[in-house]
Amino acid sequence: MTMWLDTHCHLDAAEFEADRAAVHLRARAAGVVCCVIPAVEATNFETVRLLAHAQQDAYALGIHPLYTPQASDAHLAQLDAALHAHRHDPRLVAVGEIGLDGFVPELNTPEALAKQQQFYKAQLKLAQQHELPVILHVRRSADLLLKGLRDTPVVGGIAHAFNGSLQQAQAFIARGFKLGFGGALTYDRALQLRRLATALPLSALVLETDAPDIPPHWLYTTAEQRTAGQPQGRNEPAELPRIAQVLADLRGIPLDALAAATSANARQALPRLQSRRDLIHPQR
Repeated sequence: MTMWLDTHCHLDAAEFEADRAAVHLRARAAGVVCCVIPAVEATNFETVRLLAHAQQDAYALGIHPLYTPQASDAHLAQLDAALHAHRHDPRLVAVGEIGLDGFVPELNTPEALAKQQQFYKAQLKLAQQHELPVILHVRRSADLLLKGLRDTPVVGGIAHAFNGSLQQAQAFIARGFKLGFGGALTYDRALQLRRLATALPLSALVLETDAPDIPPHWLYTTAEQRTAGQPQGRNEPAELPRIAQVLADLRGIPLDALAAATSANARQALPRLQSRRDLIHPQR
């Protein structure tokens, strides 16, 4: 079976509450041998850790930029304590999801943006201190994120859901980062993203679903369809091989070659994945 790594999947989300075990089984049946589950705020640090252990997955701990309005210095201290307490846990693979969001208007007032930047810089310092890579939220914020990385270098990581320019992509790659591609790539209208996914070296790419978010085109319903009663399809990690097929077709390479390359890239970006025996000899 072709094996895949989903480098970004919010399996702890409420959307999976009713059938999380079934979602896990479908992912494994599809060949997704590991999902990286990033935290988004201090209240779900322990949730993602326990879930990763229960499902034989991996996790990251961090405070997402969308959650910075309600975050405090005490939460940064809690993050530091958790990273220290679980420093020997091979399933803890990164500090994340952290970063900056330049899209949400209320997060980009001068005060709110300053707080985003405060938490981003503080979490880069924690990643540096704990010698962990980072998983970055990059939404209309690539240049500011790169500035932070120049000021506080870390050991690399993943720029999640990357949708910047080729020059920005190359700057992240030069700093030891891989770039995450997922469901957004499947839309015919995503011309710039598709050009980027084919122009970049294969060694720079990792795959992700961001489930339950960023559904691929076959799960998306328009506003008119939703008004007519057709529900939005829910994204889940079992969709990863079909998303990957789109990328393989764009690049003109066999699916197995893409799986091998992106899995190796994920292990390079998140080195603790390399010690996972279940990724070398996955359970059948």
